[in-house]
Amino acid sequence: MQKVLFIGVNWPEPTTAAGTRIMQLIQIFLEADFKVIFSSTAVTSEYSYNLKELNVSKAKIELNNSSFDDFIVDLEPNIVIFDRFLTEEQFGWRVTEKVPNALRILDTEDLHSLRVVRGELFKKNIPFTANMWLQHDATKREIASMLRCDISLIISSFEMAFLKEHLPVLSALLIYFPFLAKPITEKIQNDYPSFESRKDFICIGNGKHAPNVDAFLWLKNEIWPLISKQLPTAKLHIYGSYLPQQILEMHKPNESFFVDGFTENLEKTFSNSRINLAPLRYGAGLKGKLLDAMIYGTPSITTAIGMEGYSGALSFNGLIGNTAEEIAEKAVALYTDEALFIHAQKNGYDLINKEFNAKKWSTNLLDAIHNYQDNLSVNRQGNFIGSLLHHQTMQSTKYMSKWIEAKNS
Repeated sequence: MQKVLFIGVNWPEPTTAAGTRIMQLIQIFLEADFKVIFSSTAVTSEYSYNLKELNVSKAKIELNNSSFDDFIVDLEPNIVIFDRFLTEEQFGWRVTEKVPNALRILDTEDLHSLRVVRGELFKKNIPFTANMWLQHDATKREIASMLRCDISLIISSFEMAFLKEHLPVLSALLIYFPFLAKPITEKIQNDYPSFESRKDFICIGNGKHAPNVDAFLWLKNEIWPLISKQLPTAKLHIYGSYLPQQILEMHKPNESFFVDGFTENLEKTFSNSRINLAPLRYGAGLKGKLLDAMIYGTPSITTAIGMEGYSGALSFNGLIGNTAEEIAEKAVALYTDEALFIHAQKNGYDLINKEFNAKKWSTNLLDAIHNYQDNLSVNRQGNFIGSLLHHQTMQSTKYMSKWIEAKNS
């Protein structure tokens, strides 16, 4: 039986898109009869998945500690998956030294560097350019991590094209692997509440994610007043775990603005709401809230940033606006026009069924992994820059880690 070791920044949580993504990967390996082990330096939270119920082994690991070396030598995994480039920086060199024949996979989740650079430029009111992204330290760190790995999983078709255009050296190392969804059958569609049965707006997002916090603030200060003026009986409900105090304090029932916090039932929350608002002014990757909205038949209003990765040959399940006025205008139109609502809803079902089919992408990923394993030596020989980055003169994180360990002992 093959063994796959996940090294996570955090323990997976169902409240985050990243947690959903990792759990989808874990499920693929479990169904393929892999022994799955998940490790992290973090502490578990009240929202963490119960991995043991899924027959996934848990391992607590430490930063800058050679105990990890003993752990991974004893485990001898066939595959190591780094959840974001940060864990590859911290543990990748140890994996390379102690289990050199293990396939090293980086799951980027989203392009961290793209989100960081967009966020910094947004706050300075500076337009984003690819050149600014290329020059940023976060980009250099993330791309170096991708080059040191055998495979990098890219969740967004936009990011796949973006990387191939601006860094063609990465092309052979990238695998497009989006969110997964089961087919939305006609029966499921008919079982969801109708247009007339639904009411109000929702906006959902993890409060630890800066783009979500910015979206909540933009809604409260600029967008919702415009919507509420035209739809005085409609309400907006904000959902999410880890909401910061400044968001909790925006709870204003007299303004039809409700901060409800964590929701335990995503299906009920989405399917009883008429419109999903996702006014994201920066960020990266596929937005899980938009996929959930499609699954549960809830049309969305979002921005061009929010729609990235969902804008292929098929139409999006809603409308796009990039200013407060555009978002409010389109939100009112979609909320009040049943024909427009049904058309958007159908677009979402079509997108899910044709572009995010779980069986198709799971098979593609496992086939690619087996191919890389069968040709590991040849593939690594073709990645000269990656081998260069493994040279001792390029391994500052390794020697910093060793220095910290020696200092702490």
